[in-house]
Amino acid sequence: MRAVTYYEYGPPDILKIEEVLEPIPKENEVLVKVHAASINFANPALVRGKPFIIRMMTGGLTKPRYPIPGSDLAGTVESIGPNVTEFKLGDEVYGDLSSSGFGTYAEYAAAPVNMLAKKPSNLTFEEAAAVPQSGLVALQGLRKGNIKKDQNVLIVGASAGNRTFAVQIAKSFEAEVTGVCSTRNIDLVCSIGADRVIDYTKEDFVKSRELYDLIFATAGYRSILDYKKALKPNGIYVMAGGTMSQVFQAMTGSLFAIGSGKTLTNLSQHQDKEDLAYMAELIESGEVKPVIDTVYPLDQVPEALKHYETGRARGKIIISIQAGK
Repeated sequence: MRAVTYYEYGPPDILKIEEVLEPIPKENEVLVKVHAASINFANPALVRGKPFIIRMMTGGLTKPRYPIPGSDLAGTVESIGPNVTEFKLGDEVYGDLSSSGFGTYAEYAAAPVNMLAKKPSNLTFEEAAAVPQSGLVALQGLRKGNIKKDQNVLIVGASAGNRTFAVQIAKSFEAEVTGVCSTRNIDLVCSIGADRVIDYTKEDFVKSRELYDLIFATAGYRSILDYKKALKPNGIYVMAGGTMSQVFQAMTGSLFAIGSGKTLTNLSQHQDKEDLAYMAELIESGEVKPVIDTVYPLDQVPEALKHYETGRARGKIIISIQAGK
């Protein structure tokens, strides 16, 4: 099968297309014919091996532990391990393999059944591949922030990746949603349901008088104390990613806890087939729809990663595995 491979850390140009052996599913795995994958923060970070902590997390201190990158996938079940009862041949599935060896930038991938769910029936494979990791980051982050009906919720960086899901999921909880984005993305953020949009090039949400019950941010470029200023008493700031200093602050929580009832919490997203199934319900009901920036073929993964690293993608960047064959 064709797969994107790398054997040393470096810029995206080190990636190449190779013919490699098709994986064999283990007892509780299925073999998925991958129709599409997507790009998340860990994908270019793993290729570069930066920040260094990502090498420690995957066990590849001096060279990549997993030679085929890629975490999200959407595809069809091609073969089944001997203990599998959840899926049958031909089932359309989607999931995130970031905790089980990656390997989705390839024509086939072996996937544990507890990392998969049935693909939303109203999505293409390319659309479905956008959902697994980003959708669950948004869903689990909002839940961790104890989101409730009629709360005032702020989504920072609302036009990118998981934040486009966060806007829509927050609206499904009947919250009042404010999105923060640049001028060029205002129409997009309005179109996915935000009640109000703040153009950060013209207005600083920290300096306004508006306070929020819940702030969800993954960009992480501001001091966490700025987010504290924008919270109501007993408000919650959920951080999903950020600078290393912010991650350290989140681990201690000290700067937030002193002198207020406000809470800082750091999200650690986890694969959950029940959450994937819940996302499918939201999508099939029409409450959530993936936002796609660009679709690249498999042999243009380096270009796709470079595009992601610009930070200017509107929604998700997708890899179409079968395109151009």
